[in-house]
Amino acid sequence: MRILGIDPGIGTMGYGLIEMTRGKPVAIDYGVVQTPKENTLPERLLMLEQSLIKLIDSLKPEQIAVEELFFTKNITTGIAVAEARGVILLTAIKKCADVFEYTPNQIKQAITGSGKADKRQMQTMVQILLKLKEKPRPDDAADALAVAICHGQTGRLSTEFRVK
Repeated sequence: MRILGIDPGIGTMGYGLIEMTRGKPVAIDYGVVQTPKENTLPERLLMLEQSLIKLIDSLKPEQIAVEELFFTKNITTGIAVAEARGVILLTAIKKCADVFEYTPNQIKQAITGSGKADKRQMQTMVQILLKLKEKPRPDDAADALAVAICHGQTGRLSTEFRVK
């Protein structure tokens, strides 16, 4: 099963593709899509859509897992990220029938066993679970891999997290 994990963002969207082989995740590809701050919001949203289409077409995931939003104190940034997430979900569902969502706490719980894990703990566990020589960088790519691993570990329960 090829799973594409997405960490939504307007400036930086992380992605990570894993293959679940006999219940074990194997990293296939990961990275980020960045949009320039000097572009308008609609232009950046279009860039995200076009980049995600290219990623899905080239990586050919069977399922896509997206992190749900966690709002910080800056509501202006939160709104832009929510708009980016909307474009990501729409593009994902158009290109792949199986799209799932997970909260940050669900992802942390699945990766580390604790919903209160910090970034460093998450990156270390992603590195260990995927048997990588180094921690995946940048953080957004590591987060996307964590989303994909979380989905891969849900097994039969994954229908509970499907985007309808």
